[in-house]
Amino acid sequence: MWRVKSLDAILATAEKKSLHRSLGPVQLTLLGIGAIIGTGIFVLTAAASQKAGPGMMVSFVIAGAVCAVAALCYSELAAMAPVSGSAYTYTYAVLGELLAWCVGWALILEYAVAASAVSVGWSGYVLGLIENGIGFDFPDLLSAGPTWSMNGFIPTPDFSAGIVNIPAIIVALAVTGLLILGTTESARVNAILVAIKVAALTVFIVLTLPVIDTANLSPFAPNGLFGAYSGMGIVGAAASIFFAYVGFDAVSTAAEETKNPQRNVPIGLIGSLAFCTVFYLLVALGAAGAIGAQPVLGAAGQAVQPGSPAFVAACALPANAEALVCSNEALAHVLRVIGHPQVGNALGTAALLALPSVILMMIYGQTRIFFVMARDGLLPEGLTKMHKRFKTPYVVTLFTGVAVAIAAALFPVGQLADISNSGTLFAFFMVSIAVLILRRTDPNRNRPFKTPLVWIIAPLSAAGCAFLFWNLPHDAKMVLPIWGAVGLVIYFAYGFRKSHVARGLVDVPELSPDAPVGPVPPMPGAPAPGSKEERD
Repeated sequence: MWRVKSLDAILATAEKKSLHRSLGPVQLTLLGIGAIIGTGIFVLTAAASQKAGPGMMVSFVIAGAVCAVAALCYSELAAMAPVSGSAYTYTYAVLGELLAWCVGWALILEYAVAASAVSVGWSGYVLGLIENGIGFDFPDLLSAGPTWSMNGFIPTPDFSAGIVNIPAIIVALAVTGLLILGTTESARVNAILVAIKVAALTVFIVLTLPVIDTANLSPFAPNGLFGAYSGMGIVGAAASIFFAYVGFDAVSTAAEETKNPQRNVPIGLIGSLAFCTVFYLLVALGAAGAIGAQPVLGAAGQAVQPGSPAFVAACALPANAEALVCSNEALAHVLRVIGHPQVGNALGTAALLALPSVILMMIYGQTRIFFVMARDGLLPEGLTKMHKRFKTPYVVTLFTGVAVAIAAALFPVGQLADISNSGTLFAFFMVSIAVLILRRTDPNRNRPFKTPLVWIIAPLSAAGCAFLFWNLPHDAKMVLPIWGAVGLVIYFAYGFRKSHVARGLVDVPELSPDAPVGPVPPMPGAPAPGSKEERD
């Protein structure tokens, strides 16, 4: 179980598919901005406000700082081994099969659960448009899933506020169908969607900053730095807001296509993260300053977790009807409250158009992880079966899409984001450790990009990821070990015996001729990852 996937084989394959170095610092920065902006800021502003109040602005800074050091570690491995599988492949090569399985299994929480979270976020905006645009009040029981709490190790639902989120199911299954048909996005379409997202948020900033009332920013940190219990306060909000930065690894994985990566990759990473952090701060300031961002309290006057039964009960009170923290479409809601209902509807439309592309990318990313694990023998190879007509891995795509739809139907967005973060933080923690180990065990290996001050940056990254994980809500933290235990049962029941490495098969299946085409090319004119053009 400690056997490793040959790094030499991985790197040999990577050398065969070496890409043309054409990306400069400006292109990398724009790539990072496009990948980061548009998910968490649209769907998590309300949840972050409930945890930290106006202090969520500090939360954005903390989360951005952890992302920066993690990204520098990620970049070194991504540049060394630019193949599919992300942190799973890197861990397999450095730390062995068992830990690689754990990382791959945790990445399900990052990609699939994140897709569910965005689906729920999309649902909130489409329902807001329906209600404010045509005046139709969608039934509450069919527009939200139940609230959940942990009874020991047993998740317990409360169906009093909702049963199932129908719009979230529809968008998740629609995107899954597109992926099975083989529909891919072009870089041009992605650029248009990025422009729409940035323009919408810019308009939001322009309209809200002039009407800021400093009284709305006090108290600045109503729940304190750490909160009364796990997952609350400024740090607890930072652990949730980490979700808003997911996507920065797009810059890391473009390292092989970058001119002078040693100089330009850090510029692209830090530049995109700094821009997005400032952008997020302005959005958060505008939202909190315009209408307030104070948390709602439970019946006993205590702070309550977003998405909990007590939170739903508090938001049902007439006094909290216009509270930012209770809105499922926070940014559009702010604009409507300050007297710009049509602009609010337009912002909701922007989210309506842009968020499905994010769902598509996340579902595709998950299918890619499954595909690589199955090709390594750790999952049934039947998952890699390609559709005869569409030439897509329809089995694993359908499986992933149905799982995403189920999670989106039954969980609130804040809880889904926290669960997703638990997997993401674990994966980035392992990447940080892998960088240090490989520096010690194989110091002479060619590294197109080397993490600067690695013996400082990598420990900071690992500690930062562990710190944010520890400050996730208790329920979200419990998901990872429970999910991991289920994964270990599957590994020892199947993968341990069927592993290609265990059977003496030395291959790197990520680039096999029948592997699915990669997602959106990073820049206009660049070949899609995994495409025939890239292989040639």
